[in-house]
Amino acid sequence: MNELNDFRASGRRKTSVARVILRPGSGTYEINGRRAEEYFPSESLRIEIQQPLVVTESSGKFDVLVNTHGGGVHGQAGATKLGIARALILYNPELRSILRQNGLLTRDPRAKERKKYGQKGARKRFQFSKR
Repeated sequence: MNELNDFRASGRRKTSVARVILRPGSGTYEINGRRAEEYFPSESLRIEIQQPLVVTESSGKFDVLVNTHGGGVHGQAGATKLGIARALILYNPELRSILRQNGLLTRDPRAKERKKYGQKGARKRFQFSKR
């Protein structure tokens, strides 16, 4: 918590990074200067970023400001979700067990596997010819 009475945390997913600021407020979401409905057109992504606040029964108590970059919209939504969960712990450390039980504090380590030399891709090989 800083002098503005807000809680700052960051989250990552794939190659996306989200810096999250939770401020006491009316429950608005602002992502890169746009409303959540504009930034995440899919309803499932908007539900995903609201999950930490819904689980902890904090919906409507905080304004959520997010700066996010890298990756695509799914990765950015996952990074935002983790950032909100981490910021909630700064607000109230007792929420850690609830967030942990719902799997909201675990950083998803899955990322794209790199292409290997002498191969067509990460796993795919060139066609084998016996003769």
